[in-house]
Amino acid sequence: MYLDYFGLNEAPFRITPNTEYWYAGGQRGEILAALLYAIGQGEGIIKVVGEVGSGKTMLCRKLVAQLPGSVDSVYLGNPTLDPDDMLAAILADLEETPASGRQARLAQLNDTLLARHEAGRRVVVFVEEAQGISLDNLEFLRLLTNLETASDKLLQIVLFGQPELDAQLAVPRIRQLKDRITLSLNLSPLNEAEVADYLRARLTVAGYRGPDLFPRELITRMTQRSGGLSRRINVLADKTLLAAYAAQTRTLSPAHLDAAANDDDANPQRQRHAWRHRLPHWAWLSAGLAAALGLLAFVAWMALSPSPSAPAAKPPAAPAQTALPLPAAAFSVADVTELARQTRLWLVNADPSTRVIQLTSVKEAAQAAVLLGELSAAPYPQPLRVLHGRDQGDPAWLILSGEFTDRAEAGAALRALSGQTAGSPFLRTVRTMRTLVLPSG
Repeated sequence: MYLDYFGLNEAPFRITPNTEYWYAGGQRGEILAALLYAIGQGEGIIKVVGEVGSGKTMLCRKLVAQLPGSVDSVYLGNPTLDPDDMLAAILADLEETPASGRQARLAQLNDTLLARHEAGRRVVVFVEEAQGISLDNLEFLRLLTNLETASDKLLQIVLFGQPELDAQLAVPRIRQLKDRITLSLNLSPLNEAEVADYLRARLTVAGYRGPDLFPRELITRMTQRSGGLSRRINVLADKTLLAAYAAQTRTLSPAHLDAAANDDDANPQRQRHAWRHRLPHWAWLSAGLAAALGLLAFVAWMALSPSPSAPAAKPPAAPAQTALPLPAAAFSVADVTELARQTRLWLVNADPSTRVIQLTSVKEAAQAAVLLGELSAAPYPQPLRVLHGRDQGDPAWLILSGEFTDRAEAGAALRALSGQTAGSPFLRTVRTMRTLVLPSG
């Protein structure tokens, strides 16, 4: 890509939330501090609302990373879970094997929370894509906050959602849940000055040490085109740099931004709904794909020449391990589908407490194929797997690494990845992944 050309150590505008690129401007720092304070108080339900691409997931991950050591976090990213599955997912994250039946799981959760309370620990459940949860299931979450001692709540809930969540909470029949909300925060779009700071901050983290790349006129137009939403800013900035690189100039101009914004999904008026249905064809460039493929894709987009297709090579069959070959190979969509099938078979028989590292996720199998080709040559814990499931409620191809029966070993492997990957990898258990699987075909 354009990294060496602009003096960068890594891609600065990837859309995968990476807390190393946390931006505290635009009141994000104040919101983070308010959330930490509210969690420290241990009371009520907390709600954070923001538009698609406003940085809710980044905020959630930064919040979890800064929690005191005495707070245990539980993550619910699938809004389609029913109450029984919610209980199972919460118990699994708390390292408990879920009992059978809702009442048994409720009793088990209460006992688990009491034991942690007596040990001086508290539990917070972070719920993403909360606007996708049905009213009945939202009400069930509220009921979980009734678990308490004579003086303390045993469970705290933080809801992250799009503006539709406010509309749901306005429905009279769940007014009790709304009354439990003790802190309500909104992630507003960045203004022009904040967009300039945001671009500069990310470039600095990525190693850039030169003069400002984005002139004032360009920032003004980028603010307008992105609506001040960080995800759109990342996509536009990435493609603008790529356009300048293809033209072999380090002077970014409005023409480069206009070329980048020709993608329909970069249009604020259309992205609000279109993002759910397909991944922008430029987004995979932000996921760290090879320089040659990036340049060829740009040339094809500019209609200067057709982009040649990469030959596909089958990985060696290894159903038991679902491992990918070394060194890197080209993968086809059929390869990805077969690996996903093998992973589903592995999930059936694997110990529910077994852990893997989720490196990242992509929306389309084609992006997964290219990404797997790169990752197979890198020193990630083996085996590498791919699972067709749900990520934050949406269909996605999950890229998984390693297989750990010991929790400490899994944690050590995850920490060892710090700085090795630009995303924010995290641990999943087999038990949790079983609830994410999508049907094949």
